[in-house]
Parts: sequence; C-alpha cells; structure tokens
Amino acid sequence: MKALQKPDRAVSIWLLAIVGMIALMVVLGGITRLTGSGLSMVEWHPLMGAIPPLNESAWMEVFEQYQQSPQYQRVNDWMGLADFKKIFLWEYLHRLCGRLLGLVFFLPFFFFLKTKRLQGRLARKTFVAFVLGGLQGLLGWYMVKSGLADRPSVSHFRLAAHLSLAFVTALYVLWIWMGLHIQAPPKRDKTVLRAWIAIGLLVGLQVVYGAFMAGLKAGLVFPQFPTIDGSLFPFSKLAGLPLGEAALWSPAGVHLIHRALGWLLLLVLPAAAFWTHSRATETLQKRLCIALGLGILAQFTLGALTILKLISIPIAVAHQLGALLICGLILANLVAFGLGTEKH
Repeated sequence: MKALQKPDRAVSIWLLAIVGMIALMVVLGGITRLTGSGLSMVEWHPLMGAIPPLNESAWMEVFEQYQQSPQYQRVNDWMGLADFKKIFLWEYLHRLCGRLLGLVFFLPFFFFLKTKRLQGRLARKTFVAFVLGGLQGLLGWYMVKSGLADRPSVSHFRLAAHLSLAFVTALYVLWIWMGLHIQAPPKRDKTVLRAWIAIGLLVGLQVVYGAFMAGLKAGLVFPQFPTIDGSLFPFSKLAGLPLGEAALWSPAGVHLIHRALGWLLLLVLPAAAFWTHSRATETLQKRLCIALGLGILAQFTLGALTILKLISIPIAVAHQLGALLICGLILANLVAFGLGTEKH
C-alpha cells in the first residue's frame, strides 16, 4: 500500500506518543486496581493535585482523609501511615500520568495549529481526541466517587465504562495515525469488513466483562483451568439466580461468561484471521492476519495464567494490555481492508 502523502513526522510521532501514554495509563490503572490503591486519594484537584504530600504533616492530613473512607473503615483499618503511602503511590502515579497526558496533548496541539501543521479534518479529529481525554478524567473521578460513599469499592459498571473509554480514546488516536499512513486498497472487501466489525464488537464485550471481573474480584471465584469441577462451563452453579443478576452482579456468573467468551474468541478469531488471510491482496493485510491469530493465542494464555496464578499483578496487567493490543490489531486490520481510509 502506498501512503496517502508523506505525513508530518512530528505530528505522527506526537500521535503515537499519545497512544503510548494511554497504554501506560491502562497499565497503571490495572496496577492501581489490583493493589487496592484506587480509593487512597479521596479528593480530586485537577491542577493542585499534581503536588504530592511533601512532609509528615501533609502525609498525616491525606491519611486522615482516607481514614474517613468506607474502604479504610471496613477493609484497611489495620493500615498505618507506611502502608498507606504504598497504595497512595500507585493512585498518585496514575493521576499524574493523566495530567502529563493532558500536557502532551494540549501543548503540541496548539503549537501544530499555530504552525499550520494541523489543519482541516485532521485538526478537528485531534480535537475530538482531546475531548475524549477530558471525559476520561471526569469519568475516572465519577468512578472513584462510587467507592467513597457507602461502599468500600468502586462500581464495577463505572470501572468498565472508565476502561472502555480509555480503549476507545487510544484506538481513536491510533485510527487518526493510521489515516496518515495507510491508504485503502483498490477494492474494499465489504465481507471482510463486516466480519471484523462483528468480531470487534465481541472483543469489546469481552473487555467490558474483563473490567467486571476486576471490579467484582471474580477471578478468584474459580481458580481452576481449563475445567471447574470437571466441567468447562458449570453454569449449574448459578442455579436459582435471575438472569440479570447472574450476568451482571454475580462474581461467579461474570467469571463464567468471561471465560466462555474467551473460549469463543479462541475459536473464532484465528479462524477469521486464516479466512481473511486467504482473501488478502496486500502484504500488510496478510501480516496483520497472522499477528491477530498469534495475538489471541498469547492473550488466551495470559488469561489462563491470570486465573491459575490467583491474579498475579504482572500477569493480570499484561493480560489487560494484551486486550488493548488485540483491539489495536483488529482496528489495523479494518483500516488495511479499507474502513475509514481514502482510495487510491
């Protein structure tokens, strides 16, 4: 495939840097969640919050604020200041990375506008990314607030919304970058595009259930793999539960659905990649199909290890990052086959 035109190198690097920082945010968000650190900062100061406690008096002040939270009173009342500092660190780094991401976007954006390196549709598209980033920050605080009132943990629905918007923002910026580098093939294969859009939606549902797994700590419910009590899908364990409760509120139900979707994607995605490879006419298309087939094998393995290792933080975070990678590969595959790109 030929490039649309030679893209501005600085703009291209800038867009990739934004995607990379969002991926870092996903990693830090995963660590924050798994270490139980997300509720350690009970106030939100978008500007002044970048300054951490600098002396013992300041540390005691934020610790006393945390001691008023449901999480401390019901779960972490054993904590001293030294233990609090450890969980505070991860949430602080997560929020600091979000502020840095805002600067990495905001300052170059206006520089590129002023120097006319961003114009027209490209400028409008990147501004939408800025809006998405701002909404992500607001949604993050909305999520945290759900664990500061009557419950010692955040809503798994808000957690899923927060993670999903992070994925959407990263993929949107990646799509803008791809638009600068990839041109549509001479003929769009609409059958392939429809198939991968459907698979992308299925992967999106799996991402949501992955967030539900984290929010409900459902990964610890069935620490066996590949079977549970001799069965791949022991849905009999949900007997008596209403469908809605089993699918949305029950840790056991969420676990079983996430696991079932994982098996389904393990079957569907490599088969679709093989089928798409047979219809591909461009080298990039063929390579992306191979990457998707291998990617889902790695992602499924990470998912199994996450369960078997009782939610080991490095493996679980790699599994979450792997989901973003799979989404990125599906998007790249769609773009390579002509979705949202200009024709020769």
